[in-house]
Amino acid sequence: MAISLSVYLVTNGNGREAVEFYKNAFGAEVLAMQTFGEGPSSPDHPIPPEAKDWIMHASLQIGSSVLMLSDTLPGMPHTIGDNVTITVNTDTAEEAKNIFGKLEVGGKVHLPIQETFWSPAYGNVTDKFGVLFQISATPGQA
Repeated sequence: MAISLSVYLVTNGNGREAVEFYKNAFGAEVLAMQTFGEGPSSPDHPIPPEAKDWIMHASLQIGSSVLMLSDTLPGMPHTIGDNVTITVNTDTAEEAKNIFGKLEVGGKVHLPIQETFWSPAYGNVTDKFGVLFQISATPGQA
């Protein structure tokens, strides 16, 4: 079983600026950067034109750690203080579901753990202590 923890920041439309800032501040390597416009579209959740170039997901290698971030979509709440989460990466969907199930006890599920286009098991939950976690099965990357 392999598990890793990462910090995940949520920015308010200035994610690209944040990537450059942290890249320069830490001498980081940008591992991935994808915009909302590059992701799959859904008629149920259309991406506003002004947000198509906003960051859906970015990850930066900083030493032996990874810093991840994304922008909040327009119209979604963005509260300073709630914009930092802990990401838990596992090698298997089974392990991700197991950890998610334990963290949700006494907490609040925001997105039930489910298959997504980037992970066989992804969800987010605030635990009973008020800590927001993103759980993701990322085979070979935990």
